[in-house]
Amino acid sequence: QVQLVESGGGLVQAGGSLRLSCAASGRTFSSAVMGWFRQAPGKEREFVAAISWSGSVTDYADSVKGRFTISRDNAKNTIYLQMNSLKAEDTAVYYCAARRFWTIKTQEYDYWGQGTQVTVSS
Repeated sequence: QVQLVESGGGLVQAGGSLRLSCAASGRTFSSAVMGWFRQAPGKEREFVAAISWSGSVTDYADSVKGRFTISRDNAKNTIYLQMNSLKAEDTAVYYCAARRFWTIKTQEYDYWGQGTQVTVSS
């Protein structure tokens, strides 16, 4: 069992940066694949980034490649999403999620946080 709590969201101007954090509890965190997802109003939840349990493998949605960076600190049971060069279209609720095996498919993640709002003003 993994419990996830996101933080770090807020209001930022276009071109600015934010860093999201996701604190996890549960002894299986260090072996879990972790992902960031987002959901804008009226849209389906979509994949943003994922990271393997060791941190050696990452993947990103095309829309955020080169601007967002996912990382993890297993000693702190925390993952991060550094978001740079933010755009208005990045506005959404951002969720972290966990599962045992690698995937970027939203519906295959087992554990979810409550989400944190990111609003980018243009």
